[in-house]
Amino acid sequence: MRSNLLAFLEPWVIAGEWRIQSPVWLAALALLPLALWLRRRRRVSVWVIPFSGWWHRPSALRTGQWPVALACVGIMLLACALARPQRIQDKREVKAKGYDIMLAVDLSRSMLTEDYVRDRQVINRLEAVRPVLSAFIQRRPNDRIGLVVFSGQAFTLSPLTFDHTWLARQAERLQVGLIEDGTAIGDGLGVSLTRLEQRDREEAGRRKGAFVVLLTDGANNRGIMPPMQAAEVARARGIPVFTIGAGRMGLGSDLDEGLLHDIARMTGGDFYRADDVQTVERAFTAIDKATKLEFQAQSYYQTTELFPWVAGTALLLLAIVPLSALRLAPRRKAAA
Repeated sequence: MRSNLLAFLEPWVIAGEWRIQSPVWLAALALLPLALWLRRRRRVSVWVIPFSGWWHRPSALRTGQWPVALACVGIMLLACALARPQRIQDKREVKAKGYDIMLAVDLSRSMLTEDYVRDRQVINRLEAVRPVLSAFIQRRPNDRIGLVVFSGQAFTLSPLTFDHTWLARQAERLQVGLIEDGTAIGDGLGVSLTRLEQRDREEAGRRKGAFVVLLTDGANNRGIMPPMQAAEVARARGIPVFTIGAGRMGLGSDLDEGLLHDIARMTGGDFYRADDVQTVERAFTAIDKATKLEFQAQSYYQTTELFPWVAGTALLLLAIVPLSALRLAPRRKAAA
């Protein structure tokens, strides 16, 4: 009996395309026969449905029975709406090959420096690197991608995920000032490496199919972990780090290009400039030379909620009930 109850509480799938998410609400439909029976008893009919004292005649087809008919249909639709009917589109479980990529983005105050021009408009360094972030997120659908942000400290904004649509929204919201100022390159790289720790994807202590893309415009001046120590950890675990430098040299930039070259060289990655139009393509080409991982993509459903339509119709019918009852009242009084 308990298993039957649990089965009733679980979502129902109907004909493969429709689902009842909360079927327990359908139990409310069983109360309608009881309400109709009570309505026929004159002494209690007035509290079952408003104005029900005028509807006690047995035939629902008579003019005076329209309010109760509308009320019953409205209650039935409301119960169905609360059960959350959904139209579903099944996304089947498939195997795909790709990479695990962590994006580490500098949000220090210097990223607000406006030393780039795009479409004849002056833009800051953060805006200049957004297309690079967008390219990794939007153009690599088979990769799991995560996002780490750093300034004076480093934080994980998103772990590795296949949900690139959600990740793109988070990347669009990036702004300077979310973290205390500074440039903790070592911490940003260290947190990214931590997010890539997965025993089932390691072989002889080396992580397979994983990369870090580090975007910064400055020199390390904050944080706990020295950048080269973090690079040594990446090298030992076989994780290449691709470094991308933002900011134009000679325009107030304190970019430690030598450090970024060293990190990339030690780990087997490459260094790029954010103002190089071929940056993304060159990084993609370098990454795609590695062996891809095979992922078991999780199955999930895309759903369209029908609740607003069903509930809206139910509330409209229930709103009509007292109006229709009031409209019938003068006729009944005249007949009397």
